[in-house]
Amino acid sequence: MNKFSIPIKYGVAIAAGLIAYFLILSLFGVQNNPVWSLFNGVIMAYGMFESIKHYRLKKGNKFKYQKGFMASLLTGFNATIIFTVFFGFYATEFNPDFIDELLTMWKTDYSTNIGIVLFTVAVMGFATSLVITFAYMQFFKDSWNTVEGKKHTL
Repeated sequence: MNKFSIPIKYGVAIAAGLIAYFLILSLFGVQNNPVWSLFNGVIMAYGMFESIKHYRLKKGNKFKYQKGFMASLLTGFNATIIFTVFFGFYATEFNPDFIDELLTMWKTDYSTNIGIVLFTVAVMGFATSLVITFAYMQFFKDSWNTVEGKKHTL
């Protein structure tokens, strides 16, 4: 369990931030506007940055790129799964008219249901997690511009 403690802890924290942000938007009635979901990326980026930073501090000199990559990726995946489950409950139980309001154009032209919307939310979260992880690992990887690193060049 110790191996997955950072991804679980930060994944839950990110999901809580995403859920709180979504509920705040719903208080103002603007949760249907997709432009507000851009801030979800900021919440994910901050949480995943803190996750990698904490993991690197915990490992110290034993930090490896692959392990840091997996810690960050699992953090994002955990947050995505938790938020997708919340979104499913919100859209089906708490506000059943939400999907109709969200998909006004699609509802008449395509056969779109809650499953497709949840799949889209999950894929967007997984893709965001992957992109953020690749971007951040460039900052946290060891530089080869050292005496030790130059031993591995041609």
